[in-house]
Amino acid sequence: MTRVGAGWTARARRAGAVLLPCLALALPLGPAAAQDAAAEAGKVQRIATRDGVTVPVYLVRRADAQATVVLFAGGAGGYGKIGEDGWPASDNFLIRTGKLWARYPFNVAMVGRPSDGIDLGQGEVRAGDAHAADNAAVFRQLKEDMPQPLWLVGTSMGTISAAAAAIHDTEALVAGIVLSSSVTADRIPGTVPRQALDKIRVPTLIIHHVDDACRICQPAAARQIEGQLKNAPIHQTLMVSGGSGASGNPCQALHYHGFIGMEEQAVELIARWILKPGAE
Repeated sequence: MTRVGAGWTARARRAGAVLLPCLALALPLGPAAAQDAAAEAGKVQRIATRDGVTVPVYLVRRADAQATVVLFAGGAGGYGKIGEDGWPASDNFLIRTGKLWARYPFNVAMVGRPSDGIDLGQGEVRAGDAHAADNAAVFRQLKEDMPQPLWLVGTSMGTISAAAAAIHDTEALVAGIVLSSSVTADRIPGTVPRQALDKIRVPTLIIHHVDDACRICQPAAARQIEGQLKNAPIHQTLMVSGGSGASGNPCQALHYHGFIGMEEQAVELIARWILKPGAE
């Protein structure tokens, strides 16, 4: 487990990690990743999944992409309405940082809500068969359209989706997963620690804010997740601190639960880990 605070960055190891002092996080990797934050907006692709059901995916493609990041928002899922700039306007951590993700050599895929209206606000639905079928169909289509490795990134309730998708990935479509602000409370069906995490066989990053005050996403419990990843070839936990301007419900996106005030640093930590998991 690694703690990353203001003015710190980290080197990951397969077992444990060390901290390196620095004045600020480095710039995004390489010239290709230095694309301006005002990236060209993406397009919505509707993917057929279960019989008569489609899932909209907001997709931003890059010719130089090294991976495709598949973003699962928290709450009831989805990416919200498209704003005047052509980008999804949801406040969710993963969605509001869409332009930051597009700075890196990634295709960016934001998963929307299925057309039959299954309630992704319920943990048992996110861990259930219908959502698994939707996700597998989305992953197959993304891999057919783009050859890059698929990395699943979930935040809050989206961590239930990402973990379950990796566990049920019988087709080896998923290259790795990231769990940010993981749901840990036993009273939530599908909570991450109660899933069969020993069935995850891909690199896994856990990132959590030390001041996350959401009762169902406790930092102390998030620290214990990594110990269950017995068959993940590479795994690491980053406990981060910093940010500012937290407001509203501590389980919502504009609090430390959503890495408020440190979005750029959080995205960079995740992006670098995806590009080189467990790198020194």
